[in-house]
Amino acid sequence: MTSPVNAASGASGDGVVAARHLAGWLSLAATPTFAIMAVLTAMIGGGGPADMLCAAGHGSVLGGMVPMYLLMSAFHSAAWLRLIAERR
Repeated sequence: MTSPVNAASGASGDGVVAARHLAGWLSLAATPTFAIMAVLTAMIGGGGPADMLCAAGHGSVLGGMVPMYLLMSAFHSAAWLRLIAERR
């Protein structure tokens, strides 16, 4: 039976394997990217329009861009945890 990816795109088995491999590496990129964005935002400083949008809670601990990036980094850490678990 042909997989939906092969049937839809006419891709070979090697292409599907390569796409899955690339997707795995891209999922690993999310956590450090968001962590770096949090650090840069904290260092450069916010206070711009984006901070005003994200701080709708007015005084909430989770208001602002830095906590948002840190939360996004934490939520995307599953790929790293899977990689660590597979290595053991």
